[in-house]
Amino acid sequence: MTNSVLTNASALIALQNLNSTNNKLAATQSRVNTGLKVQGAKDNAATWAIAQNQRADTGALEAVKTSMNRATSLADVSLAAGAQISDLLIELREKATAAADPSSTPTSRKAYNDEFQSLLKSLGSFAKNATFDGENILDGASTAPLNFLANVGATETISLNRQDMSLAGLSLDTTDFTAPATAFDLLSADNAASALTQVKAALDTANANLAELGAQSKQIEKHNIFVGKLMDSLEVGIGNLVDADMAKESARLQALQVQQQLGAQALSIANQAPQIILSLFKG
Repeated sequence: MTNSVLTNASALIALQNLNSTNNKLAATQSRVNTGLKVQGAKDNAATWAIAQNQRADTGALEAVKTSMNRATSLADVSLAAGAQISDLLIELREKATAAADPSSTPTSRKAYNDEFQSLLKSLGSFAKNATFDGENILDGASTAPLNFLANVGATETISLNRQDMSLAGLSLDTTDFTAPATAFDLLSADNAASALTQVKAALDTANANLAELGAQSKQIEKHNIFVGKLMDSLEVGIGNLVDADMAKESARLQALQVQQQLGAQALSIANQAPQIILSLFKG
Protein backbone atom coordinates (compact mmCIF):
# COMPACT_ATOMS: atom_id res chain seq x y z
CA MET A 1 0.00 0.00 0.00
CA THR A 2 1.35 3.41 -0.96
CA ASN A 3 2.17 5.72 1.94
CA SER A 4 0.61 9.17 1.41
CA VAL A 5 -0.03 12.24 3.50
CA LEU A 6 -2.99 13.15 1.25
CA THR A 7 -4.99 9.91 1.36
CA ASN A 8 -5.02 7.55 4.34
CA ALA A 9 -6.70 4.41 2.97
CA SER A 10 -6.26 2.52 6.24
CA ALA A 11 -8.02 5.24 8.17
CA LEU A 12 -10.89 5.29 5.65
CA ILE A 13 -11.37 1.54 5.95
CA ALA A 14 -11.18 1.73 9.75
CA LEU A 15 -13.74 4.55 9.73
CA GLN A 16 -16.11 2.55 7.50
CA ASN A 17 -15.83 -0.45 9.81
CA LEU A 18 -16.42 1.75 12.86
CA ASN A 19 -19.48 3.38 11.28
CA SER A 20 -20.88 -0.05 10.41
CA THR A 21 -20.36 -1.22 13.98
CA ASN A 22 -21.99 1.94 15.34
CA ASN A 23 -25.05 1.39 13.12
CA LYS A 24 -25.39 -2.21 14.28
CA LEU A 25 -24.91 -1.10 17.88
CA ALA A 26 -27.61 1.54 17.55
CA ALA A 27 -30.04 -1.00 16.08
CA THR A 28 -29.29 -3.51 18.84
CA GLN A 29 -29.68 -0.86 21.55
CA SER A 30 -33.04 0.08 20.05
CA ARG A 31 -34.20 -3.55 20.17
CA VAL A 32 -33.03 -3.83 23.78
CA ASN A 33 -34.76 -0.57 24.75
CA THR A 34 -38.09 -1.38 23.08
CA GLY A 35 -38.08 -5.16 23.33
CA LEU A 36 -39.02 -5.30 19.64
CA LYS A 37 -37.03 -6.62 16.72
CA VAL A 38 -39.60 -5.18 14.28
CA GLN A 39 -40.63 -1.70 15.36
CA GLY A 40 -42.01 -0.46 12.06
CA ALA A 41 -42.44 -1.19 8.39
CA LYS A 42 -38.85 -0.07 7.74
CA ASP A 43 -37.47 -2.93 9.83
CA ASN A 44 -39.40 -5.68 8.03
CA ALA A 45 -42.38 -4.60 5.93
CA ALA A 46 -44.02 -8.03 5.54
CA THR A 47 -43.70 -9.03 9.19
CA TRP A 48 -44.87 -5.63 10.39
CA ALA A 49 -47.96 -5.78 8.16
CA ILE A 50 -48.88 -9.24 9.43
CA ALA A 51 -48.40 -8.11 13.03
CA GLN A 52 -50.57 -5.03 12.46
CA ASN A 53 -53.38 -7.16 11.08
CA GLN A 54 -53.16 -9.41 14.11
CA ARG A 55 -53.21 -6.37 16.39
CA ALA A 56 -56.38 -5.22 14.63
CA ASP A 57 -57.99 -8.60 15.29
CA THR A 58 -56.91 -8.42 18.93
CA GLY A 59 -58.52 -5.01 19.29
CA ALA A 60 -61.74 -6.28 17.73
CA LEU A 61 -61.72 -9.30 20.04
CA GLU A 62 -61.42 -6.93 22.98
CA ALA A 63 -64.74 -5.42 21.89
CA VAL A 64 -66.21 -8.94 21.60
CA LYS A 65 -64.99 -9.81 25.08
CA THR A 66 -66.50 -6.60 26.46
CA SER A 67 -69.84 -7.55 24.90
CA MET A 68 -69.59 -11.10 26.30
CA ASN A 69 -68.70 -9.76 29.76
CA ARG A 70 -71.76 -7.52 29.65
CA ALA A 71 -73.91 -10.48 28.66
CA THR A 72 -72.43 -12.55 31.48
CA SER A 73 -73.12 -9.85 34.05
CA LEU A 74 -76.71 -9.37 32.88
CA ALA A 75 -77.29 -13.14 32.91
CA ASP A 76 -75.80 -13.44 36.42
CA VAL A 77 -77.99 -10.64 37.76
CA SER A 78 -81.07 -12.16 36.13
CA LEU A 79 -80.28 -15.65 37.39
CA ALA A 80 -79.79 -14.36 40.93
CA ALA A 81 -83.11 -12.52 40.83
CA GLY A 82 -84.81 -15.49 39.17
CA ALA A 83 -83.58 -17.85 41.86
CA GLN A 84 -85.03 -15.55 44.52
CA ILE A 85 -88.33 -15.41 42.64
CA SER A 86 -88.42 -19.21 42.50
CA ASP A 87 -87.75 -19.38 46.25
CA LEU A 88 -90.57 -16.89 46.87
CA LEU A 89 -92.93 -18.99 44.78
CA ILE A 90 -92.09 -21.99 46.93
CA GLU A 91 -93.01 -19.93 50.01
CA LEU A 92 -96.21 -18.74 48.31
CA ARG A 93 -97.14 -22.34 47.58
CA GLU A 94 -96.52 -23.22 51.22
CA LYS A 95 -98.82 -20.42 52.44
CA ALA A 96 -101.53 -21.29 49.92
CA THR A 97 -101.36 -24.98 50.85
CA ALA A 98 -101.69 -24.18 54.54
CA ALA A 99 -104.62 -21.83 53.92
CA ALA A 100 -106.37 -24.44 51.78
CA ASP A 101 -106.54 -26.75 54.78
CA PRO A 102 -110.27 -27.06 55.62
CA SER A 103 -109.42 -27.03 59.31
CA SER A 104 -107.74 -23.61 59.12
CA THR A 105 -109.49 -20.85 61.05
CA PRO A 106 -110.31 -17.44 59.59
CA THR A 107 -107.65 -15.94 61.84
CA SER A 108 -104.94 -18.27 60.61
CA ARG A 109 -106.03 -17.78 56.99
CA LYS A 110 -105.78 -14.02 57.44
CA ALA A 111 -102.23 -14.44 58.79
CA TYR A 112 -101.33 -16.67 55.85
CA ASN A 113 -102.90 -14.17 53.45
CA ASP A 114 -100.95 -11.24 54.93
CA GLU A 115 -97.69 -13.11 54.35
CA PHE A 116 -98.88 -14.23 50.92
CA GLN A 117 -99.60 -10.67 49.75
CA SER A 118 -96.30 -9.41 51.15
CA LEU A 119 -94.39 -12.13 49.30
CA LEU A 120 -96.20 -11.22 46.09
CA LYS A 121 -95.00 -7.61 46.38
CA SER A 122 -91.43 -8.79 46.95
CA LEU A 123 -91.66 -11.05 43.92
CA GLY A 124 -92.75 -8.16 41.72
CA SER A 125 -89.96 -5.97 43.10
CA PHE A 126 -87.28 -8.57 42.36
CA ALA A 127 -88.32 -8.78 38.71
CA LYS A 128 -88.41 -4.98 38.32
CA ASN A 129 -84.98 -4.44 39.86
CA ALA A 130 -83.00 -7.20 38.10
CA THR A 131 -81.24 -4.55 36.00
CA PHE A 132 -77.66 -4.34 34.71
CA ASP A 133 -76.37 -1.46 32.60
CA GLY A 134 -79.90 -0.28 31.95
CA GLU A 135 -81.17 -3.66 30.73
CA ASN A 136 -83.75 -5.87 32.40
CA ILE A 137 -84.82 -9.19 30.87
CA LEU A 138 -87.18 -10.24 33.66
CA ASP A 139 -89.64 -7.33 33.93
CA GLY A 140 -91.67 -8.14 30.81
CA ALA A 141 -91.17 -4.66 29.34
CA SER A 142 -90.05 -6.17 26.02
CA THR A 143 -90.08 -9.51 24.24
CA ALA A 144 -87.19 -8.92 21.83
CA PRO A 145 -84.05 -10.94 22.67
CA LEU A 146 -80.79 -9.19 23.42
CA ASN A 147 -78.00 -9.93 20.95
CA PHE A 148 -74.33 -9.68 21.88
CA LEU A 149 -71.30 -9.45 19.60
CA ALA A 150 -69.63 -12.85 19.06
CA ASN A 151 -66.90 -12.42 16.42
CA VAL A 152 -64.43 -9.85 15.07
CA GLY A 153 -66.36 -9.36 11.86
CA ALA A 154 -69.54 -8.41 13.76
CA THR A 155 -71.39 -11.02 11.68
CA GLU A 156 -72.26 -13.39 14.53
CA THR A 157 -74.16 -12.80 17.75
CA ILE A 158 -75.19 -14.73 20.83
CA SER A 159 -78.71 -14.12 22.09
CA LEU A 160 -80.05 -13.80 25.59
CA ASN A 161 -83.81 -14.31 25.57
CA ARG A 162 -86.01 -12.25 27.83
CA GLN A 163 -87.81 -14.26 30.52
CA ASP A 164 -90.91 -12.48 31.79
CA MET A 165 -90.93 -13.24 35.51
CA SER A 166 -93.03 -10.27 36.56
CA LEU A 167 -96.30 -10.87 38.37
CA ALA A 168 -98.15 -10.49 35.08
CA GLY A 169 -95.72 -12.80 33.29
CA LEU A 170 -96.31 -15.48 35.93
CA SER A 171 -100.09 -14.87 35.90
CA LEU A 172 -99.98 -13.67 39.49
CA ASP A 173 -100.91 -10.03 38.95
CA THR A 174 -103.61 -9.26 41.50
CA THR A 175 -105.29 -6.89 39.04
CA ASP A 176 -106.25 -9.99 37.04
CA PHE A 177 -108.35 -11.25 39.99
CA THR A 178 -110.84 -8.47 40.60
CA ALA A 179 -114.05 -10.48 40.59
CA PRO A 180 -115.09 -11.73 44.06
CA ALA A 181 -115.41 -15.30 42.78
CA THR A 182 -111.77 -15.31 41.71
CA ALA A 183 -110.26 -13.03 44.35
CA PHE A 184 -106.54 -13.77 44.63
CA ASP A 185 -106.33 -14.19 48.37
CA LEU A 186 -106.27 -16.92 50.98
CA LEU A 187 -109.23 -15.74 53.06
CA SER A 188 -111.30 -18.81 52.21
CA ALA A 189 -110.54 -22.43 51.47
CA ASP A 190 -111.80 -22.07 47.88
CA ASN A 191 -109.73 -18.94 47.27
CA ALA A 192 -106.69 -20.62 48.77
CA ALA A 193 -107.16 -23.66 46.52
CA SER A 194 -107.47 -21.41 43.47
CA ALA A 195 -104.37 -19.43 44.48
CA LEU A 196 -102.49 -22.67 45.02
CA THR A 197 -103.25 -23.75 41.45
CA GLN A 198 -102.00 -20.41 40.13
CA VAL A 199 -98.82 -20.53 42.21
CA LYS A 200 -98.03 -24.08 41.08
CA ALA A 201 -98.32 -23.02 37.45
CA ALA A 202 -96.21 -19.92 38.12
CA LEU A 203 -93.51 -22.02 39.77
CA ASP A 204 -93.39 -24.34 36.76
CA THR A 205 -93.11 -21.33 34.43
CA ALA A 206 -90.42 -19.67 36.52
CA ASN A 207 -88.31 -22.83 36.71
CA ALA A 208 -88.61 -23.37 32.95
CA ASN A 209 -87.55 -19.76 32.37
CA LEU A 210 -84.57 -20.18 34.67
CA ALA A 211 -83.53 -23.40 32.93
CA GLU A 212 -83.52 -21.63 29.55
CA LEU A 213 -81.68 -18.63 30.96
CA GLY A 214 -79.13 -20.89 32.62
CA ALA A 215 -78.45 -22.73 29.37
CA GLN A 216 -77.90 -19.48 27.50
CA SER A 217 -75.68 -18.16 30.28
CA LYS A 218 -73.55 -21.29 30.00
CA GLN A 219 -73.22 -20.76 26.24
CA ILE A 220 -72.10 -17.17 26.83
CA GLU A 221 -69.59 -18.30 29.45
CA LYS A 222 -68.03 -20.89 27.14
CA HIS A 223 -67.83 -18.41 24.27
CA ASN A 224 -66.22 -15.85 26.56
CA ILE A 225 -63.56 -18.39 27.56
CA PHE A 226 -62.94 -19.17 23.88
CA VAL A 227 -62.52 -15.46 23.05
CA GLY A 228 -60.06 -15.08 25.92
CA LYS A 229 -57.97 -18.02 24.72
CA LEU A 230 -58.06 -16.70 21.16
CA MET A 231 -56.79 -13.31 22.34
CA ASP A 232 -53.95 -15.00 24.23
CA SER A 233 -52.99 -16.99 21.14
CA LEU A 234 -52.96 -13.87 18.96
CA GLU A 235 -50.83 -12.03 21.50
CA VAL A 236 -48.31 -14.87 21.54
CA GLY A 237 -48.32 -14.95 17.74
CA ILE A 238 -47.63 -11.23 17.51
CA GLY A 239 -44.83 -11.63 20.02
CA ASN A 240 -43.26 -14.40 17.95
CA LEU A 241 -43.28 -12.06 14.95
CA VAL A 242 -41.98 -8.81 16.42
CA ASP A 243 -40.53 -9.41 19.90
CA ALA A 244 -36.78 -9.36 20.31
CA ASP A 245 -34.87 -12.25 21.87
CA MET A 246 -33.48 -10.32 24.82
CA ALA A 247 -30.83 -12.88 25.73
CA LYS A 248 -29.49 -12.91 22.18
CA GLU A 249 -29.69 -9.11 21.88
CA SER A 250 -27.85 -8.68 25.18
CA ALA A 251 -25.01 -10.89 23.98
CA ARG A 252 -24.91 -9.07 20.65
CA LEU A 253 -24.84 -5.71 22.43
CA GLN A 254 -21.79 -6.65 24.46
CA ALA A 255 -20.00 -8.00 21.38
CA LEU A 256 -20.71 -4.83 19.40
CA GLN A 257 -19.52 -2.64 22.26
CA VAL A 258 -16.18 -4.49 22.17
CA GLN A 259 -16.05 -4.13 18.38
CA GLN A 260 -16.74 -0.42 18.74
CA GLN A 261 -13.81 0.00 21.11
CA LEU A 262 -11.53 -2.01 18.85
CA GLY A 263 -12.69 -0.04 15.84
CA ALA A 264 -11.95 3.23 17.57
CA GLN A 265 -8.43 1.99 18.44
CA ALA A 266 -7.88 0.79 14.86
CA LEU A 267 -8.89 4.20 13.54
CA SER A 268 -6.56 5.90 15.97
CA ILE A 269 -3.67 3.69 14.82
CA ALA A 270 -4.50 4.30 11.15
CA ASN A 271 -4.57 8.04 11.74
CA GLN A 272 -1.04 7.88 13.17
CA ALA A 273 0.38 6.18 10.07
CA PRO A 274 1.16 9.44 8.15
CA GLN A 275 3.39 10.53 11.02
CA ILE A 276 5.82 7.74 10.11
CA ILE A 277 6.54 9.55 6.84
CA LEU A 278 7.79 12.54 8.80
CA SER A 279 10.58 10.39 10.26
CA LEU A 280 11.99 9.94 6.77
CA PHE A 281 12.77 13.65 6.62
CA LYS A 282 14.58 13.89 9.92
CA GLY A 283 18.34 14.38 9.65
